[in-house]
Amino acid sequence: MYLPPYFASRDARLAARVMREHPFASLITTDDEGLPFVTHLPLHLQPQASPDGEDAAGFTLLGHVARPNPQWRHLQARPRAVVSFLGPHAYMSPQVYPDLARVPTWNYVAVHCTVQATLLPHNDAAGKDRLLKCLIGDHEPAYAAQWRALDEELAGKLLQGIVAFELAVTSWQCKLKLNQHRKESHAALHSACAQGMPNERALAGWMETLGMTDRIDQGGN
Repeated sequence: MYLPPYFASRDARLAARVMREHPFASLITTDDEGLPFVTHLPLHLQPQASPDGEDAAGFTLLGHVARPNPQWRHLQARPRAVVSFLGPHAYMSPQVYPDLARVPTWNYVAVHCTVQATLLPHNDAAGKDRLLKCLIGDHEPAYAAQWRALDEELAGKLLQGIVAFELAVTSWQCKLKLNQHRKESHAALHSACAQGMPNERALAGWMETLGMTDRIDQGGN
């Protein structure tokens, strides 16, 4: 993606945070006609040793698609793909600036990953079950008991109806577009976001994470 240096983060901890807090991702492959093919789906970021700095070693994403979805065949034929995670985003009014010679923009947090896919074998029921339990643990841990209690034959049919995969992250980009390069806007922008809707409040939190409010707290010095 377009990534100006002042919006780029190479902190793997922040990239992991985006992926965990906003797991509903876009998996982008190339179809047989050479066009992009997109599936929107939840992905589970595998736990790893605490990432530090630029270290992305161990980033692995787990997910699955319905067997009728042709995308798994794309991954089988062309395992290299892209995954996009979009975090909080919101309109930014030029009113945050002290002068009028400005224009609106849109602030957002996003992570793009280049991945190498490995499909689980169709008959690997145990592997699919482990993968599904990771996703269940992310979104509704209490459902695990209901899943385990399903009739074995029914559970087997449900597992046959999906294609599960692991996506090894080979490279990633983390974009935190929060107007970092315009310090004169930070006080008003943070104030507006902190009083806004949930997405805007989340962006205010990211401004705090990046230390953009330190100058504000110190009275502009």
